[in-house]
Amino acid sequence: MHTEPAHRDSPNARKAIMAVVARATVAELSGLDDLVPEGVTILRAPEIGLVMVRGRIGGDGAPFNLGEATVTRAALALPGGEIGYGHVLGRDKDKARLAALADALWQAPASRDAVEAVLAPVRDRLDAETALKRERAAATRVDFFTMVRGDN
Repeated sequence: MHTEPAHRDSPNARKAIMAVVARATVAELSGLDDLVPEGVTILRAPEIGLVMVRGRIGGDGAPFNLGEATVTRAALALPGGEIGYGHVLGRDKDKARLAALADALWQAPASRDAVEAVLAPVRDRLDAETALKRERAAATRVDFFTMVRGDN
């Protein structure tokens, strides 16, 4: 049931990696700190702000402002020129920094496999959670059938 990442050179591969990072915990991402090379430049220290969340009635109605959400963002550059960006919901500066680090390290061919190794347990956990949800939903499934009576 293990979901494979998108092909490593496809345009969606970076998006897929960041989707895993977004659902990871800080503890799961902390292994990335061991991969930090010398000379990392902080382009934007983690900072907290607000974004407006917009919605639509029925998914296709006129857009409206639903409210504000707290986000934290960070950006950094590796010595090789790779730039990583991290945006996370909430006020977790460490997770935003680790997300930016994951993004930058994954872009560098030399550290891509190491990032994949750090994220493999996260993928396994997410797959297990998905399987559990499917099992719980399947346990509530009701099969409806009709019987035809032959004594008309």
